[in-house]
Amino acid sequence: MPKTFRLTIAIALAALAIGATSLLAPGASGSPVASASKACSLKGEYRHFPPASYVTSLKVFSTTCAKGKDVIRVYHHCRAQHGGANGRCPNRVLHYRCHEGDRQKVPGVQYDATVVCRRGGNKIVSTYTQNI
Repeated sequence: MPKTFRLTIAIALAALAIGATSLLAPGASGSPVASASKACSLKGEYRHFPPASYVTSLKVFSTTCAKGKDVIRVYHHCRAQHGGANGRCPNRVLHYRCHEGDRQKVPGVQYDATVVCRRGGNKIVSTYTQNI
């Protein structure tokens, strides 16, 4: 067998082995891993989630944009019930545990914040601007 033919076969077998193992989750019985991320559109009514002045981005991992929008809408409603524009949500939101990062402030004007909500392998990341 020519050397280049053997090398081609070895590379093809290695690629096949890597492809087959990357489709399996650890300990799974052959089911594919769903860990893709997706940036969600926030046009029209989905840009305003009171009390947040503007939701500026929404990205979901292993879930749908519709679920992400639902969670973020309920999260901001929870914020309103716990202090209004400056409030923070201490509760789970639709079974997601949400954490708000540090607020980047323009004193007396507005702040920007990032919210990360997790439930198992699902993750929702959103940023918003709050006018004060």
